[in-house]
Amino acid sequence: MVESARPISVSGAETEVGSYFVANYPPFSVWTSDAVSEMALPALSLPPADVPLGLYLHIPFCRKRCHFCYFRVYTDKNANEVQAYLDTLAREWELYGNQPAIADRPLDFIYFGGGTPSFLSVRQLQSLVDRLSAVRSWETASEITFECEPGTLTEPKLRAIREMGVTRLSLGVEHFDDDVLELNGRAHRSPEIFRAYDYARSIDFPQINIDLIAGLLGERNETWQKTVQQTLALEPDSVTIYQMELPFNTTISGDLLKGAGQFDQAVAPWATKRHWVTEAFTTLERAGYTVGSAYTAVKDPARTTFVYRDRLWQGADMAGLGVASFGHINGVHMQNLDSWTAYESEVKAGHIPLNRAYRPTNEERLIRELVLQLKLGSISPAYFREKYQVDVLSHFAGPFASLDHDGYLAESSPKLVRLSRDGLLRVDSLLPRFFLPAHADIRYT
Repeated sequence: MVESARPISVSGAETEVGSYFVANYPPFSVWTSDAVSEMALPALSLPPADVPLGLYLHIPFCRKRCHFCYFRVYTDKNANEVQAYLDTLAREWELYGNQPAIADRPLDFIYFGGGTPSFLSVRQLQSLVDRLSAVRSWETASEITFECEPGTLTEPKLRAIREMGVTRLSLGVEHFDDDVLELNGRAHRSPEIFRAYDYARSIDFPQINIDLIAGLLGERNETWQKTVQQTLALEPDSVTIYQMELPFNTTISGDLLKGAGQFDQAVAPWATKRHWVTEAFTTLERAGYTVGSAYTAVKDPARTTFVYRDRLWQGADMAGLGVASFGHINGVHMQNLDSWTAYESEVKAGHIPLNRAYRPTNEERLIRELVLQLKLGSISPAYFREKYQVDVLSHFAGPFASLDHDGYLAESSPKLVRLSRDGLLRVDSLLPRFFLPAHADIRYT
């Protein structure tokens, strides 16, 4: 199977199979297994960099696999297997705790991702947290985020999650229409959303985020508009809206490529998805929300933060625990082994279970931070002058000129570079303009 060389074009009418979302730079395809011994392990043995440290935990279990999901998840594991994985996860963090690059560093942020972290029972969560926090205190963390699937939440479980120290609860709602949820393979339905949200509000989480996806199978103008209104009625602290994409390893993508015809509904064209997100952002702005990135609107920017995102987009370190997890330590990108058996075996042998790694050059680090921070809608040239001693306006004069020519820049000055709303809503397709030539025509994944 041939994968797309770069994030796919969004100018065409249809949503093609291929990568769209730019999660990192350089592309993952340049990361290698040789770099584990040559770069990653030596980086872990060095004194720590003077940057914040975060912890990411991949909980790869779900009740069902959504038809648009492209993450490493499992829906067929029994309770004993789940517990064995959690024991491995805790042991992996203990191995990290002995590394010079990690030892004695305070944790600045923690992120429970998935899969479905809320799939775990209260007992499993409490046991895992006890082991993890024994390696390094969580009290220094300015943010602890926990992803949830509404149908897995009960009031006792939410209370346990809050007592773990979670400050940012992220509800994977995706949509409020039950027919759309069913068509896309989601496990929950709208009554579970409202019940879980009411529980969470009663427990007083500092921040509650709602995730939505524009352009799911079966989406129509009326169902999308109703979903936006139902979201607004809940008054979440943050709303995250993604535009539906089709990486190669989703059920929908496989069906399209094989011509199997399992799905008789089409994913909306890019222009339609951008229109729907525009509608949503406009509605939220009228209600007092502020658009803070290509994907998020927040109710109160003074108190609603996303430390995990901001730290990573400014080059923070992060230990990524779990099968296929990504991390970054002492200037080296790294990813874990991506199969259950290999991951578990390596940790049991007392080894940090890395699969591939890459040490970017200073130029690549500059590009990485620039393209990721452009997703916020604007960048400060002064930030890059101070950190990299580079005037990005002249260094990237060509890419910025092309954005301006195409109408995607609203402002460009030594103080601020700001994307237009149209540019912001298609930002992932614009970012490859800043890539080095060597990375322009290779696989992204």
